[in-house]
Amino acid sequence: MFVKHCKVEVYLIELKLCENSDLDNIVTRHFSKADTIESIEKEMRNLFNIPGNKETRLWNKYMTNTFEQLTKPDNTVQDAGLYQGQVLVIEQKNADGTWPRQPQTKSSTATSRSYTSSGKSSSSTYSSSPSSSSSSSSTVTNGDSGGTYGLSSSSLGKGGYGSSYNSYSYRDPSSKPGLCGLSNLGNTCFMNSALQCLSNTPPLTEYFLTDDYKDEINRDNPLGMKGEIATAYAELIRQIWSGEHSYTAPRMFKTQVGRFAPQFSGYQQQDSQELLAFLLDGLHEDLNRVKKKPYLELKDANGRPDSVVATEAWDNHLRRNNSIIVDIFHGLFKSTLVCPECSKVSVTFDPFCYLTLPLPMKKDRTMEVFLVRTDPQCKPTQYRLIVPKMGTVSDLCSALSKLSGVPAENMVVTDVYNHRFHKIFQTDEMLNHIMERDDLFVYEVKSPRGTDSEWLTLPICFRERRFRQSSAAGTILFGQPLLISVPRQKLTADMLYNVILERIQRYIRTPLPEEYSCLSSETAACNGSNGIYDDEEMDHQEENEERDESPEESNGQSDDSVDENSEGCSPCNKMPKKAQDFRKRLFCFSLVNSYATSDVGSMPAEGSFLKLTSYSTVAIDWDTEAKKLYYDDQEAEAFDKHESMMQLQKKKMTVALRDCIQLFTKTEVLGEHDPWYCPNCRKHQRATKKFDLWSLPKILVVHLKRFSYNRYWRDKLDAVVEFPIRNLNMSEFVCDPTAGPYVYDLVAVSNHYGGMGGGHYTAYAKNQETQQWYYFDDSSVSPASEDQIVTKAAYVLFYQRQDGGSYKASSPAASLGSPPTEDDLGEQDRQQDLDCMDTN
Repeated sequence: MFVKHCKVEVYLIELKLCENSDLDNIVTRHFSKADTIESIEKEMRNLFNIPGNKETRLWNKYMTNTFEQLTKPDNTVQDAGLYQGQVLVIEQKNADGTWPRQPQTKSSTATSRSYTSSGKSSSSTYSSSPSSSSSSSSTVTNGDSGGTYGLSSSSLGKGGYGSSYNSYSYRDPSSKPGLCGLSNLGNTCFMNSALQCLSNTPPLTEYFLTDDYKDEINRDNPLGMKGEIATAYAELIRQIWSGEHSYTAPRMFKTQVGRFAPQFSGYQQQDSQELLAFLLDGLHEDLNRVKKKPYLELKDANGRPDSVVATEAWDNHLRRNNSIIVDIFHGLFKSTLVCPECSKVSVTFDPFCYLTLPLPMKKDRTMEVFLVRTDPQCKPTQYRLIVPKMGTVSDLCSALSKLSGVPAENMVVTDVYNHRFHKIFQTDEMLNHIMERDDLFVYEVKSPRGTDSEWLTLPICFRERRFRQSSAAGTILFGQPLLISVPRQKLTADMLYNVILERIQRYIRTPLPEEYSCLSSETAACNGSNGIYDDEEMDHQEENEERDESPEESNGQSDDSVDENSEGCSPCNKMPKKAQDFRKRLFCFSLVNSYATSDVGSMPAEGSFLKLTSYSTVAIDWDTEAKKLYYDDQEAEAFDKHESMMQLQKKKMTVALRDCIQLFTKTEVLGEHDPWYCPNCRKHQRATKKFDLWSLPKILVVHLKRFSYNRYWRDKLDAVVEFPIRNLNMSEFVCDPTAGPYVYDLVAVSNHYGGMGGGHYTAYAKNQETQQWYYFDDSSVSPASEDQIVTKAAYVLFYQRQDGGSYKASSPAASLGSPPTEDDLGEQDRQQDLDCMDTN
């Protein structure tokens, strides 16, 4: 039965198209992954008005003067490995029958070296300048004397993916086998890092370079990739170890990987360990010697000796999985589960391909905060706190309370950004939401948090209002915002002004009575709209004015003269002079949104009560002149440092590899969401679980679990893990008493630099021929020393057992018995059938 899946291609691939005679004239077009090279060529012929009788051919353009011909018109965009932004060039045949890009035959061939397979086809290079020599295909040289850009082509045979394996590479006579960089095709450094590590794994590379893999390709395995992954990998290894290239582009290999693992088909950053896991599994299934996998029933130990159960588990594994990957990379775990209720012990043995080790995590973290007290004379104080890494904001307040003496329930934690409150945290929020770069300000408030008290906590921010000739006002945020406690009921603008003025008195100079007249008319206009004055004084002043002055005059001035000098502030200037002095304030108020970018309401009339809620934000608007005269920027930014800031911070955490192994083999209790079903109790139990190592492979791949994920926390652990370059003795961690010595030497390291959101992958590897270490950074290869290898970037380690140099050596689990032959498997199947027959 065939099942068809419908896929919708939402985003088409953008390709840049140009004609060979004018490479600067680029036209962009979008194509589907299913479009063929032939259809793209037709589109380009129409775009550049090429006559129908003109013969053309297409080229990939990689660099300024580097091209690769697209020779398969029926290949799709995906098959050809074209990626977003790829430049394609269409070339027209000259009138004399020649092509503008003529081939140039390479006069010399590379010297045969070890690790180079026999029978490799010769390669040819091509010049960008016209030539009289003839050839069936063409490329380009860059004109440098040090080397030649070109193509390497070799047939993959019937098991390939239908076309020759073409990859752009740089030929260099001084290149050495294995010292070949891999071009970054667009965020493919993760793949390059994993490939360089595998390439420098001697048993596996020897197996592919001697072509032994060809006899073991399993094209009928339904779990495999028809041998295409193995074939593509073999060709790439052949190029890397040919000694002819200083770097090559693994474009076709990536295309093949993307076909069978869509998560790697694009050009987003991925994980090198995940690519490595897919590749080892794909190679295993493509090279599986078992043609027909039998059905096997798993059996529990039921008190049998571990050696018997382990041998049985390994034999069963080999009956379904028997390949070069199993020979080199597979080992055996021992898993022990103990029921907490009935003490039932369940022992199972499971194969593994790589060892994922947890890193000891620090249980706490250091955070720096500023505490702003209600006492206006106290400067903000900076504290350094040690809080639980998986704690809450309440834990932060408790830690700060111990150092400051301020009750934790009277604290509000905020994140200040760009002179405003970016976030006001709730007490139950997790601390993992707070980043190291966040500026945390903790404010002391009068009322305990969460209580329905008579006090309201009000956010205040400072704005400088700049008036323009058009009378339209623009504002700029400045200073540190405040949280103040005000009465929830019966709050007037006058009371709010006094509360704010009291809180900022440390860095505010109050104007003297004679200085009120110095405030600009613009300040008067600002304060005239919602300025504040004393009600009783105003009433008394009005009564005196009514007795002493006639209706036509006010302070010796006519109404007309007042209007003439009012400058648009008639409400303020129509008041008695004494009242105007009371109304002149340093700043005025605005109800604004949380970003303080726009006003959302106006203040009520004088004497009216303000209707504020817990969602209200008030902006203090300053006139530029008043701010310059009365606001002390330097004092406003001043703060004190608590003695906790003077304490030296602990050095970065350093752990040994053996600590990670011990943590891996430590007994743990299963989580609430992943219990074990106990067959005795017949219910799910939170059993204790313990992993042990029973047998180890020739090549031990150690994955350091630096990336931590759970429902609350996503983080990368950048602790330095100290691991030995030589003589890693794993014997003490192997629980098989009859196992031989397990001593390993390091051969490669995959590095990751950066954090959770991205980064860069590189590799260190030891060259088998030179026995020297090298650093692989995409297309760059440079010598390295052993003291450079152990860093906090180390992510995946490759160790080779000292007695496991050749892939033809004994099995990694020789103590468990040799792999069963086909005859053995057939006899075991027949015996199993007899055991299942009814003999009555």
